[in-house]
This record gives sequence, C-alpha cells and structure tokens, in this order.
Amino acid sequence: MKYSFSYIVRLQFLGFRFSGWQKQTNAKTLHDMVDKTLSFVFEDVNYKTIGVGRTDAKVSASSYYIQMFTDRLVDEDSFVDSLNANFSPDFRAVSIKQVGRGFNVINSPKIKEYHYYFSFGGKNHPFAAPFIVNVAENLNIDMMMKAAKLFEGEHYFHKYCTKPSEKTIFKRVIDTCEVVENDVLTANFFPDTSYILKVKGKGFLRYQIRLMMATLFEVGKGNLDLEFIEASLKEDNDRMYMRNNAPSSGLQLYDIELEL
Repeated sequence: MKYSFSYIVRLQFLGFRFSGWQKQTNAKTLHDMVDKTLSFVFEDVNYKTIGVGRTDAKVSASSYYIQMFTDRLVDEDSFVDSLNANFSPDFRAVSIKQVGRGFNVINSPKIKEYHYYFSFGGKNHPFAAPFIVNVAENLNIDMMMKAAKLFEGEHYFHKYCTKPSEKTIFKRVIDTCEVVENDVLTANFFPDTSYILKVKGKGFLRYQIRLMMATLFEVGKGNLDLEFIEASLKEDNDRMYMRNNAPSSGLQLYDIELEL
C-alpha cells in the first residue's frame, strides 16, 4: 500500500521487559508495543512504522526514532499527547515531525551515542537491575579508562562482532570512547559510585558495544592488558570474535543525531 504522509516520531523506552525492537514470534517486542498502541490512537487510519535500527533484548533508549507512514494527515499538536495517554509506562513519545515520503530513517546519515552503565564491588539494590550492571570483582578503573581510549579512531572490529555476513564491513570509525564516572543516570537506590562507558560513532556491528564492554571488564580485572586491545583492532588479527558478552541491561541508546 502507498501512504500519502510520512513522519518521524522520537520515543524513549525502558527495554528491560522486552526482547528488543524487531518483531518476533512468541516474544514481547518494542515494535509490537508501538504498533499496538498506535492502533488505539488512530481510528480508520492505515499506518506503517519502521524503527531507526534494532536493539538487543533489555536495552533501553533515551532517544529512538520511528518513521511512521499514514494515509491521512496527522494532527501533530495532539498526536504526542494521545500516544502518551495510550502508551504503557515503559514508553514516552517526545516529538513528531513531518518529512518527505522519500525520507528513509534507516539509510539517513546518523551518529549514535551509546552508554553502558556499570558498578563493581558490593551487590546493587535490586531496583537498579534494569539500568546498571554490577561486577562482583574489584576493577582497575584507571586501566579501563586507558583501554577505552584505544577504541577511538578507525580500526578493524571483526573481533567485536557476532554472526557477521559476507558483506559485513568491519572497518569502522569510533568518534569517542571513554569510561567516566556516572553523573548522568542517578537514583537513590544506585550505588554511591558507578561508571559509564560512552561510545559515539556512525555505525556499530552486532553486539559490538557489549563485546567491547566485556573486554574492558577483563582489563579491569587484570586478565587482559592494553597491548591485547591494540592487537585486537588490527586487520591481520585472527577473526575469532570475543566470547564474553556483557549483559544487555546496562546498555542504553543515549542519543541519535539524525539528519532530517
């Protein structure tokens, strides 16, 4: 079906209860929930939605975009309020903007910033589970900070990708990568001190951020060193991907700079 109108809708969601964005059989997904909610918002309006990209199970987003196609003009002033009134508490609509029908949210140039929240030492309050991952062992944060900076720039990330296809491009550029103390996401049930891995770039491979985080955890534990990180990013390194994958609940799609 051809749709007459196209919109970009910015959303926020807590992904802890969901099996990622993409629709799946016998699984509760973010895309299913969005479309189900829109069915209550629209009356006698045909629509279709496309997400800006996939997310892993339990991953949250403080900035996510969908492209929404409709066969009728949408009242933008009331749409966000109506969508929020019907959304579950896991979701929030932030804005809507009409775009040309030729716009493609998947192929449009964009820069994504991911945050991975973690702490170490004493076990966290259970309420923190949807937001922050706890590592029982003590971590050398200074070494993790140095190691994180090694990911910046243009490198070969074949060791930080699972199930690549023959067409997968491993040579990628990371604009910034750093481990810093967390002052972004806080709550009275969070540990007194926690940290963020902040990664920013144009495109990431399947599980790349979580594999990077797991590797940094091993650096923090003293099991890997900086030389290992440097070698892992070279083209001539072996093609075996990292086996350790950090839990998904600590990962958040923090921001997307989308060219509209």
